[in-house]
Amino acid sequence: MEISARRLDNMTIFDVRGDVDLASSPELRKALLHELREARVPRVILNLKGVRYMDSSGVASLVEGLKVSRDLKARLILYGLNTTVREVLQLSKLVKIFEIYENEEQAVSP
Repeated sequence: MEISARRLDNMTIFDVRGDVDLASSPELRKALLHELREARVPRVILNLKGVRYMDSSGVASLVEGLKVSRDLKARLILYGLNTTVREVLQLSKLVKIFEIYENEEQAVSP
């Protein structure tokens, strides 16, 4: 998995590529929590277009990020989910809990 960060105004966009699994999810969790807790970015956006596969540990990282964002009155936004990742979130009934958009333009708009 690769993560790169872009900062725009009051938001950080993480471009995530590869598989988010037991081996790589701690890196995603660390990046998310740093932006939310330490950098205090009010809006963190995850571009998941490049993610081929996500397992339960990847979902757990997203859920932890969502909880922290809500505690800090920030927003965690996902976009670009492929069919596989969307199905994982639907099976775990999380698709209704996350703020999910189809593309970056929708995700960055106020």
